[in-house]
Amino acid sequence: MKRSGRIVIVLFAMLCMALHAMAQKRNSLLIGDDKLSLFIDTRSSKTEIEQLLKKAGLKNPNTNSILQGDFTSLKSDGWAMVGKQGNIIEFNRPLNTINQNPQPHPYLITSNVDSDNEGSPGYPADVNFGINNFNKVTVHDLPSGITRFFVPGYQQSRRMLLSGDFNNWSTLKGTMTKTDSGWIADVKLKPGKHEYKFIADGHWMGDRNNNLVSDHDDNAIYYRYNYIFKLNGYPNARKITLAGSFNNWDANNIVLEKKAGVWQKQLYLHDGTQAYRFLVDGKWITDPANPNTIKGADGNINSVLNLGETVVFTLDGYQNAQKVYVAGGFNNWKPGEILLTKTKTGWTLPLIIPAGNYGYKFIVDGNWITDPKNPRNMEEGGIVNSYISVKPNYTFKLSGFANAKSVRLAGSFNSFNEFGYTLAFNGKEWTVGVNLKPGKQLYKFVVDGKWMIDPGNKLYEQNQYNSGNSVLWIE
Repeated sequence: MKRSGRIVIVLFAMLCMALHAMAQKRNSLLIGDDKLSLFIDTRSSKTEIEQLLKKAGLKNPNTNSILQGDFTSLKSDGWAMVGKQGNIIEFNRPLNTINQNPQPHPYLITSNVDSDNEGSPGYPADVNFGINNFNKVTVHDLPSGITRFFVPGYQQSRRMLLSGDFNNWSTLKGTMTKTDSGWIADVKLKPGKHEYKFIADGHWMGDRNNNLVSDHDDNAIYYRYNYIFKLNGYPNARKITLAGSFNNWDANNIVLEKKAGVWQKQLYLHDGTQAYRFLVDGKWITDPANPNTIKGADGNINSVLNLGETVVFTLDGYQNAQKVYVAGGFNNWKPGEILLTKTKTGWTLPLIIPAGNYGYKFIVDGNWITDPKNPRNMEEGGIVNSYISVKPNYTFKLSGFANAKSVRLAGSFNSFNEFGYTLAFNGKEWTVGVNLKPGKQLYKFVVDGKWMIDPGNKLYEQNQYNSGNSVLWIE
């Protein structure tokens, strides 16, 4: 092959790679090299572009003009057009000039978020437990319950910001205060896993004193604790460790520390049923301060914790029943495990359940029944069960439709199941509470079998059926 032919092939391959790279950046916002890069695909719908511009922090974007090739509103907001490949146009803006930047991730935001993933971009997924690991403690909880972040040094910096999942990765809200030894910021955090970074004069940087970082983008990780394991006695013990269902019974990675004569370890522990034991100088023991025990699959007796919200299950009537149980997604539908207590008017039981959405039923002398007092239900495997949401963080509402026989909710959170979650009517509107993960959620209402987008939500995007889905962003 002639040299000129090889050059043409190489140039063609480079062009294909460039086009592929641009395609990957369709309708996205990237942060790097101390600048924001905005990629707009002019073939997109108006709603899709509006969502993207909102995340880019534009004050008054003229979406119609942008789709027609007029970028005046972008330029007036500080954005400069730097390139174009087909229908994809790139704009840049220096990071240190941004006044508003509510993007939920320090590197990449896309309008096409996969809502079924294990933690949306910039928001860490749930974990069973967590323990912090610092070379020098730069994040700690104050007696007031506030968490303090500290950046030692950087006395020459003009501005220091704290950005993380707890403030939607903002470059405005996390302003830190300069002290004689560094910079501090106080934040109110919920228990759990949090990711964060610092921004010094417009430059993103990690926490060099924190040994815990995320795999995908080197965000620092901090666990807000919510539980302390304690073991009294054993003054002569050389080593005591903790193992449980939350750490796959690893007897080596959680070592208790002796404080004021008590062996203890503070950590973050996820809601749910957690079995555990202590290992004292090679000998396994249950927790003498915890009377609740459970027999493990290996035959060993373990201490057990039940963490979560208290839900009271009540079934009226059935006075002649011998036994009434409740089973659901919260206990993997085990039928003979959770026994209700008989009362003068029926049966009842307070039960601690982790946050989430669950189907459940009562089992009355072997007969499975839905909850007659609960108008909300769901379908699982073709079977209709009563529905309950523990710690719901969003309530879906549909006004009107007083004559409808049924209103259901289907979305990305329940695989667009046609049966969905049944809403209840209160005389004015139909409602149902749902526990949703952070990020983008798509949904529709199903009114007497007819699918419809949410008339009370202006945000929607087109789907493969050309009928649209309502869009909801959970932070």
